Amino acid sequence: MVFGALRVSSSDTGITSYINEIMRIPLLDAQQEYMLATRWLKHCDDKAAHQLVASHLRLVAKIAMKYRGYGLPLCDIVSEGNIGLMHAVRRFDPHRGIRLATYALWWIRAGIQQYILRSWSLVKMGTTANQKKLFFNLRRAKNRISAFGEGDMRPDQVRRIAIKFSVTEQDVIEMNRRFAGDASLNAPEGRGEVQDWLADDEEDQEQRLAASEEASNRRDTLIDALNLLSPRERRIFEARRLTDNPPTLDALSHEFRVSRERIRQIEAKAFEKVRDAVKSA
Repeated sequence: MVFGALRVSSSDTGITSYINEIMRIPLLDAQQEYMLATRWLKHCDDKAAHQLVASHLRLVAKIAMKYRGYGLPLCDIVSEGNIGLMHAVRRFDPHRGIRLATYALWWIRAGIQQYILRSWSLVKMGTTANQKKLFFNLRRAKNRISAFGEGDMRPDQVRRIAIKFSVTEQDVIEMNRRFAGDASLNAPEGRGEVQDWLADDEEDQEQRLAASEEASNRRDTLIDALNLLSPRERRIFEARRLTDNPPTLDALSHEFRVSRERIRQIEAKAFEKVRDAVKSA
């Protein structure tokens, strides 16, 4: 799909101008969206895809605003969300009876969250599902127990959050300290930047490179395995197995208009395909 997206400038003025510009793009009603999506689905009409993407850029900006507290440039967060939106448009089937905005939410959030996780890997952020869930929900959890401020929390507060997210108390303490001050990883600190002293001093450059290459190989292997799935299998597998808050079988059964049991069967079949492909690789 060819799409000349509006450029997102890195300056505060630039991002403001960008948002003002996309707010002027008219929204589509259900019928217009259906017609454009059908043109893209049947004829690969780039102009139709462009209109679908452009009319939902404000949705990306709205979602991106919720991720401003991770010390990363808002322009980059918006750009990653836009990529997620384009993936959603590419895969959207208007015949399912749902609006593009509903379908695109997952793709936009996934694109943004994956970007944040990649960026925060500089500080060796946890990679388990529960640790990722803690990463994206710690601030909200602190607000609910009135744990305001950026310093260390009381032991009882740490314990409550650890139990809620099924992680260790040390995970909570370390994650909270990483968020202290919402500082950018590239913010000046002494003679260098914040990321310089957040990095693990026990690993040298060669070790970090080897770990990075290993992670890249695993990711490429998974992508190759996912490409073996049909669009429906891949959507269900990614939704159920590769997200922190997977949708229920009921939700997916409504999306695809099949039974819960059929969704479960498709998920199991897709998992077997991916597992066998990864083992073979």
